[in-house]
Amino acid sequence: MKKNLLLGGLLLLATSMMAVNTIDNAFFDKVNYRGAFGTWDWSLGWSNFGCQNTAYASTTVTIPASNITTNTTWTKNNVYLLNGWVYVKNGATLTIEAGTVIRGDKTNKAALIVEKGGKLIANGTVTEPIVFTSNQPAGGRGYGDWGGVILCGQAPINQIGGTATIEGGVGSTFGGADPADNSGSLQYVRIEFAGIAFTPNNEINGLTFGGVGSGTTIDYVQVSYSGDDSYEWFGGTVNCKHLIAYRGWDDEFDTDNGFSGMIQYAVGLRDPQVADQSQSNGFESDNDANGSLNTPVTSAIFSNVSLFGPLVTPTTTINTLFGRAAHIRRNSKLQVYNTVFAGWPVGLYIDGITTQANAVANDLKVRNSVLAGMTTNFGIPASQTWDVAAETAWFNTTAFKNATITANTELGITDPFNLDAPKFNLTAGSILNTNSYWNATGVFTPRTINNSLSLYPNPAQSDVYLNLPFEQNSVVNIQIVDITGREVYSKQALSIDKENLNISNLTNGIYMVTAKQGNVKLTQKLVVRK
Repeated sequence: MKKNLLLGGLLLLATSMMAVNTIDNAFFDKVNYRGAFGTWDWSLGWSNFGCQNTAYASTTVTIPASNITTNTTWTKNNVYLLNGWVYVKNGATLTIEAGTVIRGDKTNKAALIVEKGGKLIANGTVTEPIVFTSNQPAGGRGYGDWGGVILCGQAPINQIGGTATIEGGVGSTFGGADPADNSGSLQYVRIEFAGIAFTPNNEINGLTFGGVGSGTTIDYVQVSYSGDDSYEWFGGTVNCKHLIAYRGWDDEFDTDNGFSGMIQYAVGLRDPQVADQSQSNGFESDNDANGSLNTPVTSAIFSNVSLFGPLVTPTTTINTLFGRAAHIRRNSKLQVYNTVFAGWPVGLYIDGITTQANAVANDLKVRNSVLAGMTTNFGIPASQTWDVAAETAWFNTTAFKNATITANTELGITDPFNLDAPKFNLTAGSILNTNSYWNATGVFTPRTINNSLSLYPNPAQSDVYLNLPFEQNSVVNIQIVDITGREVYSKQALSIDKENLNISNLTNGIYMVTAKQGNVKLTQKLVVRK
C-alpha cells in the first residue's frame, strides 16, 4: 500500500514537471522519425559489415611503441602497423589521410592513445574511410585482437580532484576545466577487432572517450567486433553523430563519470551468440562506479538511436549473458528521445533509489521511444522504491509518448537484424516515420518547411550532407555557385532527410548552396577547405 501511494505521488510529480526539455537544441536535426534511420540509410558507402573477410593491403610502415611529440601525418599510400602503445603527446597533432589503413598488432595489443593536449585528425570520406583494424589475416580476425583508440581530453569529469587515469592500463590521465576542449576530429572512421580487458573492470574499449570536450568532432564512426564496449564516455562534453556499434562483446554505448554530451543517430546490432560475463546491454549508464552525487552528473542526451538486440524473434537462440536494452543506474540522469529498442531479454531497467528519483524529478528521461520484441519489457532489482508496475506506469505516462510493441516486424524497418548486410532504412508506412522530436514546450512536432538549410560538415573536404527541410518526397533542385556566381554543381533530389553532395572536385573557397522546392528557395554558405 505504501509503495502504491508513493507511485501515485511520483507519477503526478513527473507529469507536472514536463515543461522544459533540453532536446530542443540546435545540435539535433529535427527529423520526423524515431530511431537512427529514416528512408535514407546513412551507413551506406563507408561502413563495412563484412570486415572479417575484407582483404587489406600488407604493412609498409611499422610504428613501434612510442611517443608522437611533433606534428605527424600518416598517408594513404602506406599501410601502418601499430606494434605497441603509441601516444600522441600534449602539443602534437597526428593527421591521418582519408583512405589510410592502420593495423593493430595482436601480440603486443597495440593501441593509439591521444593524451590531453594532443589531437587526432582522422577525416575520411564516404568513398575513402580511414580504417583501424586487426593485423590478423582475413578470416582469422577476432574480438580484442588489438587495443583500440583512446581520446583523453581536458573537459570536466566528476572524479575527485577533477582528473583521473583512463581505464586500460595505458597510464594516461583525463579531465580538466575546459568544456570546449578539442581533441581533434574523427569522420568516416572504422575501428575493427579492438577492445581488450587489461584487468577485470579495467578495459580498453573500441573507442574510449576520457574527458573529451565539445570542440572535438565525431561523425560517421563504426566500431565492429569490439572485445569490450563499442563506445564508452568517461565524463566530458563531446557531441557525436552517426555512430555504428556492430557485433560488440559487452555494451554498445556506455556513459560514466559525468558525461554530458549529445548524440544523434546511433545504431547497435548484436550477434545473438556473443555476450560478456558482466551482461551485455545496449545502453549502460552510471554517474560513477559508486553511484555518488558527484558533479557534473552523467546527463548525456541521446536522440534517434536504434538498438537491435539478440532476439530477432521470441524463439531465437541467444547467449544467456545478454542483459537489457537500457540499464540506467547509479544516479545517472541519462536522457533518451526518439529511440527504438528491439529484441532484448529485458527492455528498460532503471536501477537504484537515486536513479528512480531522478526519473521522478524529470532529470532522467525516456521520451517518444519504443520497446519492441522484448521477452520482458521492464525490470527492477528487488527492494527498491519502485517495482515493475511503477516503472511500467512511469514509462507509459501519456505525455511521454512512449510505446511497447510485441513483434520487431511491426516496426517497419527493412532488414535490421541481418548480420551480414543489414538494411536499417524504414519501409513505406512504418510506424516510426512520424512525430520524431520533443521540443521545449513538450509538444511533438512533425517536420515542416522552415527558413534555413543545414550543411554538415561545414567546412567540408569531399562530401557534405544537406538537410532538406521540406515536405518529404517533394522534388528539390540543388545548386552550388562560386563567389563569382558561376554554377559549379547541380542535382535534383527528393526531400527525404539528407542529401549527400560530392564536392571533391571543388577547390578551396567560399560557395553558396541553394535548395529550391516549388516557390521556396533556401541558401546557405559552404566553406571548402582541403
